[in-house]
Amino acid sequence: MKTVQTRVCIYPKDVQRITGKSERYCRTLLQKIKEYFKKEEHQFVTVDEFCIYTGIKAEQVSNFLSN
Repeated sequence: MKTVQTRVCIYPKDVQRITGKSERYCRTLLQKIKEYFKKEEHQFVTVDEFCIYTGIKAEQVSNFLSN
C-alpha cells in the first residue's frame, strides 16, 4: 500500500491558492498565525495551525498543497 506524502509546513503561495488573496496578504496572515501561536521568527506555521486559525478543514487545504 502506497502512503501519500504531504508537507507539514504551509507557505504564502499555498495560502494564496487557498484564499485567492495577494501574496502580501498571505504573508501578513501567516505572521498573525505565528503571533497567535506564540512562535518565534525562525519557526514555521504548520498546516494544522493554519486550519485551526482559519477554520478551514484540513481535507480542503490538502487539495491545494503543492509538493
